[in-house]
Amino acid sequence: MTTDRPHSVSVAGVVVDERGRALLIKRRDSSTWEPPGGVLDPGGTIPEALQREILEETGVKIALPAALTGVYKDMTDLAVSLVFRCEAGDGTPITGARTRAWRWATRTEVPDLADEAYAVRILDALDTASPPAVRAHDGVKLV
Repeated sequence: MTTDRPHSVSVAGVVVDERGRALLIKRRDSSTWEPPGGVLDPGGTIPEALQREILEETGVKIALPAALTGVYKDMTDLAVSLVFRCEAGDGTPITGARTRAWRWATRTEVPDLADEAYAVRILDALDTASPPAVRAHDGVKLV
């Protein structure tokens, strides 16, 4: 194993509304739909990062605690993502510096909107009956 390129760790939150839909964003730096999130800062805690990233990208404050629904490793970029199912607290979704668009998506819409690597995260978070998933992908497809 090489130590010259350590893994990064990110958090993402699948914010679910009262109708069971997931809040997705289209980032300004990509054209795919995904749950809001970002890289965990070295000095930050996971709950702080989750709240901060979702607020920055959507304008929505989440209620804590959030439930861990999956751990995902990008085998190409050496990134590990922790994904949580979240409930919205205060705020209305907005676009911002990092978010080009947002939308509420149903379970059936997710596979058509998001690449497989992101769609599975959203679907895993919507499936409350299962234990947290552990999956690997290449940035787009599951491996």
